[in-house]
Amino acid sequence: MLGGAPDISIRDRRRLSPADVRPPQVSRTLAAPIQAPARREQRLPLLVVGIVLFLGSELMFFASLFGMYFTLRARSAGLFPPPDIKVDSTRLLFTSILVASSGTMQMAVHRIRQGNVASMQRWIWLTLMMGAVFLGGQAHEWLSLPFQISTDAYGSAFYTMTGFHGLHVFAGLMVMLVVLGRAAAGAYSAEEHAGIEVAAYYWHFVDVVWIGLFSTLFIIR
Repeated sequence: MLGGAPDISIRDRRRLSPADVRPPQVSRTLAAPIQAPARREQRLPLLVVGIVLFLGSELMFFASLFGMYFTLRARSAGLFPPPDIKVDSTRLLFTSILVASSGTMQMAVHRIRQGNVASMQRWIWLTLMMGAVFLGGQAHEWLSLPFQISTDAYGSAFYTMTGFHGLHVFAGLMVMLVVLGRAAAGAYSAEEHAGIEVAAYYWHFVDVVWIGLFSTLFIIR
């Protein structure tokens, strides 16, 4: 025996495999499996999936309203829309405010992704005020229109379509207030902000629908 190592004859060495003559530490190291780093799966939050399905149903609802409008237009003997209903500076201004609010809402999403909660809240407050201004413009127009919902087919279609859209805008403003309340309670961060993305998706949908309504009610002759 030399230096405490077991005395192995030359004949025994020939019978041993290379793994048998390795030191115990080396054998255990080589035998241990190499584990690959675990991959982190990124899945869409259920809240985002839910709003996508909800907006799909809302799209079908507004599609039915557009179908109603064009059916009435095809069956109407008069002008559709009436000659005094056209794009003016006031309607264009309020439409521009609503469309611009879609950009401010997206800025709120961008800020929360960076972890800047205070900036996100400011952008949502700005979006909320722009949406409220648009609703105020809609209310003023309803009070100053030369026709009513019972006047003719165009009046029925106009008040129905803009009325339902106004309800959706109001619902969006309520959602923003809920988001702001939860943000004040510390519910959102750069990692957890599905509620803000859901509010943004809904608001973008409301804006796109209004572009279609505005074109249909005031531009297409």
